[in-house]
Amino acid sequence: MSGQASSLRAVLYALAANFGIFVAKGVAAVLTGSSSMLAEAIHSLADCGNQGLLLLGMREARRLPSREHPFGYGTVVYFWAFLVSVMLFTVGGVFSIYEGTHKLAHPEPMAWPALAIAVLAAAIILEAFSLMGCIREIRKVARGRSLWRFFRESRHTELIVVLGEDIAALLGLVFALGAVLLAIVTGNPAFDAFGSIAVGVLLIVVAVLLAIEIKALITGQSAEPAVEAGIRAFLAGRTEVAEVLSLLTLQMGEGVLVAVKARMDAADATALVDAINRVEVDLRGAFPEVRWMFFEPDHVK
Repeated sequence: MSGQASSLRAVLYALAANFGIFVAKGVAAVLTGSSSMLAEAIHSLADCGNQGLLLLGMREARRLPSREHPFGYGTVVYFWAFLVSVMLFTVGGVFSIYEGTHKLAHPEPMAWPALAIAVLAAAIILEAFSLMGCIREIRKVARGRSLWRFFRESRHTELIVVLGEDIAALLGLVFALGAVLLAIVTGNPAFDAFGSIAVGVLLIVVAVLLAIEIKALITGQSAEPAVEAGIRAFLAGRTEVAEVLSLLTLQMGEGVLVAVKARMDAADATALVDAINRVEVDLRGAFPEVRWMFFEPDHVK
């Protein structure tokens, strides 16, 4: 539940920040005519929709198991998360590049530049708070890993997506602010258009990285390396288990499926069943994320 709570708080932080930023950017884009500002407004609107999709996926994942879905609906979050990466690529990235190239072909002077600077500066502060909130929630489940290592290894889909979105949003704002300042200082509106293109390229890169991580989960990824290593060490340390012959794990949303083949130290069938039951109960207690477990006693791999 701690992972679910952390994911929910991170998504809500991002949704609140992005909606406020979208309103401010949208008004500023209309008043200033800034291409970078418009690209950033569309980016923030897309992020709001993305967080809505994540919340929808998290709600659907809590549905109880059924005959057609005996393992529950936990993996549905992967579908919504992948859809988020597609939206970030298209609505955010492709549109920003289109807007930038359009303004390069038809340059227009920027109006109310001070307003654009003020809105972007305020948005950077708000987005930084959102990113800090996401990082704070990540620290609760990261087990001391760096952000990059967490991004590559974590199975907390919502936190991965929000982290990627927040970093892209903050860097995009910095790009947009730099482009607006250059356009003002030089008097050349082309810098504003280049800012929009830079934001679009950034969003596409982040979207591709997110899609790669989510694809691994959709196609059946194991539990986090630290969790799988911990389970293996736990089994190897049990007196009932003579040898762990095989250990397979599968991440299914917030839960983990475990399949074990082991040579057991038991005198007869009754003792064997009792030993397996003890190991399963204690393993679930040590690793609450393990929701399904299949234990096969054997003497060969």
